[in-house]
Formats: sequence, C-alpha cells, structure tokens
Amino acid sequence: MIAAPDPEKMFELTRADLAVFHQAAYRLLLDLELLLGIAKGLGQDEQRSFQALHTANQMVNVCDPARPETFPAAEVLASRFFGQRGGDSQHTIHAIGHCHIDTAWLWPFKETVRKCARSWVTAVQLMEQNPAFVFACSQAQQLEWVKSHYPGLYTRLQECACRGQFVPVGGTWVEMDGNLPSGESMVRQFLQGQNFFLQEFGKVCSEFWLPDTFGYSAQLPQIMRGFGIRRFLTQKLSWNLVNTFPHHTFFWEGLDGSRVLAHFPPGDSYGMQGSVEEVLKTVSNNRDKGRTNHSAFLFGFGDGGGGPTQTMVDRLKRLCNTDGLPRVQLSSPGRLFSALESDAGQLCTWVGELFLELHNGTYTTHAQVKKGNRECERVLHDVELLSSLALAHSTHFLYPAEQLRRLWRLLLLNQFHDVVPGSCIQLVVEDAMSHYEDIRSQGSSLLSTAAAALCAGEPGPEGLLLVNTLPWTRTEVLALPRAGGAHSLGLPSSTGDGAQHGLRSCSHSYFPAAPAAPATCGRSAGGLVSASPTKTDGSVTLDNSIIRVRLDPTGRLTSLVLLASGREAIAEGAVGNQFVLFDDVPLYWDAWDVMDYHLETRKPVLGQPGTLAVGTEGGLQGSAWFLLQLSPHSRLSQEVVLDIGCPYVRFHTEVHWQENHKFLKVEFPARVRSPQATYEIQFGHLQRPTHYNTSWDWARFEVWAHRWMDLSECGFGLALLNDSKYGASVRGNTLSLSLLRAPKAPDATADMGRHEFTYALMPHKGSFQDAGVIRAAYNLNFPLLALPAPGPAPAAPWSAFSLSTPAVILETVKQAEATPRSRTLVLRLYEAHGSHVDCWLQTALPVQEAALCDLLEKRDPAGHLALSNNRLKLTFSPFQVQSLLLVLQPPMD
Repeated sequence: MIAAPDPEKMFELTRADLAVFHQAAYRLLLDLELLLGIAKGLGQDEQRSFQALHTANQMVNVCDPARPETFPAAEVLASRFFGQRGGDSQHTIHAIGHCHIDTAWLWPFKETVRKCARSWVTAVQLMEQNPAFVFACSQAQQLEWVKSHYPGLYTRLQECACRGQFVPVGGTWVEMDGNLPSGESMVRQFLQGQNFFLQEFGKVCSEFWLPDTFGYSAQLPQIMRGFGIRRFLTQKLSWNLVNTFPHHTFFWEGLDGSRVLAHFPPGDSYGMQGSVEEVLKTVSNNRDKGRTNHSAFLFGFGDGGGGPTQTMVDRLKRLCNTDGLPRVQLSSPGRLFSALESDAGQLCTWVGELFLELHNGTYTTHAQVKKGNRECERVLHDVELLSSLALAHSTHFLYPAEQLRRLWRLLLLNQFHDVVPGSCIQLVVEDAMSHYEDIRSQGSSLLSTAAAALCAGEPGPEGLLLVNTLPWTRTEVLALPRAGGAHSLGLPSSTGDGAQHGLRSCSHSYFPAAPAAPATCGRSAGGLVSASPTKTDGSVTLDNSIIRVRLDPTGRLTSLVLLASGREAIAEGAVGNQFVLFDDVPLYWDAWDVMDYHLETRKPVLGQPGTLAVGTEGGLQGSAWFLLQLSPHSRLSQEVVLDIGCPYVRFHTEVHWQENHKFLKVEFPARVRSPQATYEIQFGHLQRPTHYNTSWDWARFEVWAHRWMDLSECGFGLALLNDSKYGASVRGNTLSLSLLRAPKAPDATADMGRHEFTYALMPHKGSFQDAGVIRAAYNLNFPLLALPAPGPAPAAPWSAFSLSTPAVILETVKQAEATPRSRTLVLRLYEAHGSHVDCWLQTALPVQEAALCDLLEKRDPAGHLALSNNRLKLTFSPFQVQSLLLVLQPPMD
C-alpha cells in the first residue's frame, strides 16, 4: 500500500560524480537496446526478430568499447536495419510528449507549483532542441501558478505555444473527478479553464483530456459539446478490475444523446518511455483493429512530474518507420484526432457512463471533504442568485464577479481527482478544508451584502430576510430567532396572511427581528405532526398526515406508511435505518478501493432498547432521538424528524468515528421489486441494475450518486435522499447509503473524528418524477436562507423566476462572465425527468432581451427568444441543458 508520509524521514547523499557525455556511445547503446527489444518483442515466429538479433551480434563483433574509432562501423549496421521501411498499411503511432502532474496527491498544492516549474523547464529545453517534438499540457490552474511564480518560464511556454510545440489541452481548470462534482461545477471547470486558455494562448482547447480520473459521468459529452469540444482522451478504464473495456477508439454518447469521439491510448498508460515493448503493445492491444489505423502514445514521466526526456525522444525518432514495427511519428493531439476522425465511419458507439470498476471507495473516503464540496456548491449557487437579484434591484449594487471567480476557483481546485475523492495525504486535506472555510466565510459575507441591497431604501427595523433560492414554492419549518436569543419554529409565508404558506420560487420575504408565534397552518400544509411513544414496547410513532413513521426502541424503522394509499414501504419482516459495519481491507489501494468481498463481512449494529426518546412532541415538527454504540471506539446519535407538510422523514446523524479498516453503511429494505434502481447524476439521472446477472452488473456493487436514489415499481417507490454522501448501492430490494470508511493510507487519520450529516426517506405514489422526489432532494440540500436584513424588503409578493413544468430545473442564475459590470444574466436550466417538454419561464425581473447561448456564454446567432408579458418559451429534449442570456433594463432607483 501507499503508506502515509513520514515527516521525520531523512535522506543521505553518499556519492556525486562528474561525467563526460559520449554521444557516439550513447547512440550505440540506444540502438542495441532497441534491437534487443525488437528481437524479444517480435518473438521466434518473426524473421524480423532474427534480423534484429543478427544485426546486434554484428555490431558487437565490430565494436571495441576501448576504441571509439570502431563505433561508426557499428552505427552503419544499425542504420541499415532501422532504414528498412514498413509498408503503407502499417499502424501509425502518434507520439505526444506529456507530463501528468497530480495537482495534489502525496504532496501538497504548494509542492505542485515547484513540480510544474521543474518539469516544464525540461519540456521547454526539449522543444528548443527538437523542433518536431510536441508537448501536451492540461490544467489551467497549474499554468496560472507558473505564470504567477515563474513568469520567465511562462513567457517561454507561450512562445513555444506560438510555434505549435506547447499545446494546452483539456479545457478545464484542473483534471477534476469525473463523478462527484455537480453538473454546474463541471460546467465551471470548463468555463474557467477555456476562458483562461483563450486569454493566455489565444484559443480554446478542442480536446477534453482526463487520463487519470476514477470514472466519467454520462453527462460529460453534453457539457463538452457545450464548450465546443468534440474529442475526449483518457486511459483509466484500462484499470478495470473485472471487465475489459471493449474499445480504444469509439463514439461516446451521453445521457442526452450528445456524442464525442473518444480515444483510449491502447498502451494503457499516460507515462510511456518509448520502448519497443510499449510500441508493440500499442498495436497488439488495440481493440479497434480494422476500424482505425492510428493510436496515441503519451510519453513522459508522470504523476509526480518529470515529463519526457531526450532519450525517450531519440528512441521514438529511431523507430519512426522501421519494417516490422508500427510507424512512429512525433505528433500532436490535433493531428491524432484528425486522423481518427478520418476513420470514424466504422467506429462503434458506447452509450452512458464510463464506469471504472475500481476505486469505488473514493465515493466515501474523507467524508468531511465531500461534505465541504456539497456545502460550498450550495453557497456559491445561493450567492450568485441573490447577487443577481440585487443587481436587478439596484443600480448601486456591484456584482462581486472577481470574488466569486476566486471562490469558484478554490472549489474547482478541491475537485481535483485526488482531493474530493479523498485519495490524498493529510496535508492536502488540511489545505482543502481551509479552502472550504474561505468559501463559507466569504460566501456568508457576500450573501449579507446582497441581502442588504435587496432591502435598500426601505426604512424600518432590522429583521430577517428569508430567501427561497429554488425555482418552486416551498413550505419549510424553520427555527427563527426570537428576542433574548431563543428560537421558535415557524412556517414562513410569502404573504404573511395565511392564504398561502411557503415562499414563492426564487423569492424573499421579510420577518421582523422578533417574529410572532408561528402562523396557523393552512390546508396546503396538511395536519399537525404528532410524536407519540408507545408505553408497552418503547417504540415511537411520528405522523404528519402524509406519512407515518414507527421506530422500534433502538431507533430502527419498523414501518413507513404512505397514508393516502395506506401503502407500507418497509419490506415485510425487515427493519430500516439499520446501521451495518463491514470489514474493509482492499488488496492494494487503501483510500481508493472497497472490494466486493467486503459484503461477506456484513455485521448489523444492534442497539440497546430504551435509548429511544421523544424529542419535539409535535405541532409543526415531531422528532425522536436515540444513541447507538457502533463499537467499543465509535458511537452514533440520531434525531429522526418529521415536519408538517413534508413528504419525507429526516435522519439528523452525528457520529464519533475511531475505526481501523471498517465501513459504515445504513440500509433500508423496501417493499418494492425492480430489476433496476435510479440514481441522480449531474443534470439528470440514470438506471443501474439491482442484480448481479453478469460480470458488468456485479462490478457495480458500489456506485455513486448525488442527492437521491430511488427504487420504484409500477405505482409506488421509495427514495433515499442525502445532504453530503455519494457512495450508494441497491441490491435486490435494499437501498444502502455509504456513510464512513477508515482507510489508513495515504492518510492515516482519514475520517477519524466527529461527523454530522442528514439523510431522508421518502415513500411515494407513482413515478419518482411525478411524486416530486427531485424537488424534495433539492429542498433537503438547499434550505431556506435566513439572512440579517437592515429593513423590510418590498412588501408585494413576487417571484423572480418560475417555471411552468416540474420537469425543468433552473439550476443557476449568475452574471455573464465577459461583461463584469454589465446587466446581463446567465440562466442555466436542464430537463430533469427524461422527457421532451415545452416550458414557459416567467420572470419578474425587467428583462430587455433574451437569447440562447452556449456554455461559454457565447450568444447563439439563431437563438433569439421572444418575450411576451415577461414570459418566454423553451423546448427541451430529455436531460438537455440550456443556457440563456437575459439583458436587464436599467432599474428605476
């Protein structure tokens, strides 16, 4: 295993030599090495193999190492062999210099800055000495670091880029994780990256370059196409533990039908060194022989940097066109993909996610990092929305574009593929948590500034501004501060007159500093909540007239009934909210992997009867709580909460975790039968099997999801929501949420300590789309905001944005990037149900003009949208993402 670093480790330098480089001897050694590689690689069945061996033998015979004057004769023999050319049908290998540098991994961010400088100085020298050598470089963040810390080197890189030798690729801020970031975060990776490359190098990237990430979301093709990228390169699926991926060159079709040309270098590496063995493997391992005759060959030391060397370049030059071997040419990403596109007519298509059958533990490792990611994605969403509303409301408000860009870049940095997955050392985690704290702290300040602008010009006492940042009306119980520091539960209303409870979509309401007693609940809220203990057995029942929850004396869920239909959601004879521990000892990659055999060690955690007690007795909210000893070293406390009018029951959980190679999950056996379960991903959802029929099925024993997963049959289903978890599985009828791991490398302290998180359970009638599961998961993750307000907001109820269909989600409202002081907003919406649908967008903002744009926020020339009474019509296909430009009129103030 990759052990945690030893901060006390010392090294001793025992010897240093000065040496004279002998060019002729170097060339002979290189030729002999390549001849030996050909003899071994082609084997005894190939005549060319024996010719290589015979040539090497002759060279040894004529060469006397003590007499350099004999070297030329040996070199002539080698040149005669390597000068024998291959035929026109030879496979062409495109050798591209590359230096994969993990932005953080077994070293902190600050060390990566130095790694970039050391590696790229070498690359620049190679480019200057070898005019045909091309170096591909990804990750805008790393280039920004070098620009800041090594401006002289950065200028040389730009000069090499002008010559076409230094080629920025990827288009993203960092090589991010391909599973865990939200859809909007993935958009921002490209938005920040492409804008940087355009500004610094004069053009955007045409290839998405992500060679070392632990799987690839089915929405990436659509996002790539939105940024003008139609080409994709990775090699990570060669790491699959169970199934061999069937292609190296193919079309990848995403969730919405978008297609990109994908290429996996058949050598299954991004760190080739130019050996004959690697060159031959690139041809023999290619699983698309006959369909295409070109392959990538990425050479250079990677992970920790280093990059290509002159020896690697010389090997590849020598093998450029030799009989018996594929043709090797120093090439570029552009020439590679252009050649692949010329053969594209016969390529196969892979539909859906590119799931890596390894590293499943990264969906759960370092729970605090993952919680910080989800929270900060919410913070930035809310800041952008409120700042946009403030911009529309006031001529004096300055949209915090520069601050938001800096905070977004911190979040994007943390989404690097060894940071948010948790596969890094403790120093990196400490840096990441500091970044999250900066985002939370500065985000809170920006929210307060926007709230003050929304209340500007309205004299009155200080109070609270309650904000709904989601595009639908919401009813939510809040703990509102009262005079003297106390809190009381309240049910906010847009009007305050009890006629309609909840806050309207994308709206705000003002409450005085000491709110009155909670308003009487209207019809839309349902009945009051009751929390009643049963004296005979110590169980507790929670009931809000929508669902009824029964907990046994240890806190397990024995019944969950959807009252409108009387349907029981928990499987007969089973219990839900069952915590289970597993032994979690992977074969090699400790923080990365959880192996399928861990499922054989399942141990239910049994609580002590009598620990369950009623918390809040009812009214607007009912709750019960209990304690659970997970092991001699770890304990859990949980409050089970049911609110008035809420279709789901929440489980607020606190864990004190001190374990060694254990895995904690919570299970809910459902009274539902289905061969597939549904999981939320970026801008949509997909289905995965609940059975192990094939090796492709059981390789998905642990999968990833975002805010919800659902198991449904015709007419009924059960959804499991969460506020900060990503690891999940549904096997048979049991929904399982992965909570905590305890790996010991590369961070020996991973996940140790205190954790807080919430998950929720929602039974529903009909499909999850019609039942509102998607909105419920958003509500759980985006609670109503209560911000200090200097005075009342405008009294008239209003909704900044509303949509005519629940199938469409308004995901983002922000200021346009290219115009930092303009009054142009960008709206991002997506179709969430998997349907073709027309949607009317209604806005209360003073919109002057509306048009469609791409994800780079470039206006679509044919995308003008007609406005009628502040309404505009949009048409969506399944899971389609659309972006709009709204040009605002000047405000009246």
